[in-house]
Amino acid sequence: MSEAMISKILADKKNLERVLDNLKIGIVAHDLNRHIFYFNKEAERITGYNRKEVLGKDCHNVFGEPFCGGQCSFSGDKPAFEDKKEYLNNIVTKNGESRRVEMSVTMIRDKNNRNFGVLASIVDVTEILNLSMKAHELTSFSGIIAKDSSMMKVFRQIRDVAGYDYPVHISGETGTGKELVASAIHNESHRNGAPFVPINCGALPESLIESELFGHVKGAFSGALRDKKGRFELADKGTIFLDEIADLSKPMQVKLLRFLQDGMFEKVGGENTVHVNVRVISATNKDLKKEVQQKKFRKDLFYRLNVIPIHLPPLRERRNDIPLLVDHFLKEAGEMHKNIPPKISREAVSLMMGYHWPGNVRELQNTVQFAIVNCSGDTIFPKDLPMELKNQSIFGPSRGASRKLNLENVKTALIKTGGNKAKAARILGVGRATLYRFLADRPDAAQR
Repeated sequence: MSEAMISKILADKKNLERVLDNLKIGIVAHDLNRHIFYFNKEAERITGYNRKEVLGKDCHNVFGEPFCGGQCSFSGDKPAFEDKKEYLNNIVTKNGESRRVEMSVTMIRDKNNRNFGVLASIVDVTEILNLSMKAHELTSFSGIIAKDSSMMKVFRQIRDVAGYDYPVHISGETGTGKELVASAIHNESHRNGAPFVPINCGALPESLIESELFGHVKGAFSGALRDKKGRFELADKGTIFLDEIADLSKPMQVKLLRFLQDGMFEKVGGENTVHVNVRVISATNKDLKKEVQQKKFRKDLFYRLNVIPIHLPPLRERRNDIPLLVDHFLKEAGEMHKNIPPKISREAVSLMMGYHWPGNVRELQNTVQFAIVNCSGDTIFPKDLPMELKNQSIFGPSRGASRKLNLENVKTALIKTGGNKAKAARILGVGRATLYRFLADRPDAAQR
């Protein structure tokens, strides 16, 4: 078939619609005023909306908010659009279902090369993501490195809550990555183009926390030389992350409760009421229910914040992620310093797998950085790790095992096994981590 014949066929509106309706890609097109003029069958399937419901209407009015979330270039008075944009997005369908989509948005121009509108192609990747999570094939999600089953549950929670504006409370030990999860929820939501504003409620003195959260007006107190926006105002249309929320004083808990109820506040020293559109995510390493029982935290505020609870497991409960995280931190260091990072020996990894990690992922990252600096060659060995890893195991020092190990019997076992440390550990009746710790402290034992 000639090119001219194909052009003639596609020039027929019905033929063109038939082609577009048979694509497995959703197609949505609107003009510069956001009025939708095309919506194919796959777009109907993905969004749950019938084309009769959307054609000729403002896409913001149809979907209740920008369909493109924070990536929308048509939210202001004047479109600020690039020629082409590609990004991942989470959308909520007409039936309230959250779906993960890949979007590609391209400018449409008329025959005089004037901007006319935009065409968005949408690929639904929800099922692919679900299957990857079930099969434990994912090793990262929205910047979080993990593959353990407990973290797959967290990934699913992030994906599920991202499409809604309900408050989320994240609990977990220090260093488990609570801010990373909060940031992931923001990035996966329709607010992802707006600010993500974190604040550590426990790091600021009581005299400053109200001004930091809600801002102040000029002359409100000594040193207030100008009006200042607080974190809530800076996070307008985005997300605020209140870390260590349990450390808020009772008066500040009352002010936060009022904001959660009506979305309004007054600046310190101000008389005017400020209204902002902010999603609130909170976190703490304390048991907030116990704080309520002990009268340290308001019960009504707890229920306002804990609408969607997410708990992060400590690293000792997701040990399968340790090699993955170590590899990630090594690559990260290489990219930061623009060099080839060292490898890590199996013995060093085994020690890491046996450690209890009270500081969790943050401590693991610090350990990798320490080992990189301490390493004299191109491979990290047990001797390069911090002393606490060499001297401790998940159960603490083992008296029974230590009596079995001495320089002579370790050397003998290594000679018998040809230097195979795993086999030597079995001969000696100790765990591999115990033998590796002994060798780290007595490197002469490995010399034959």
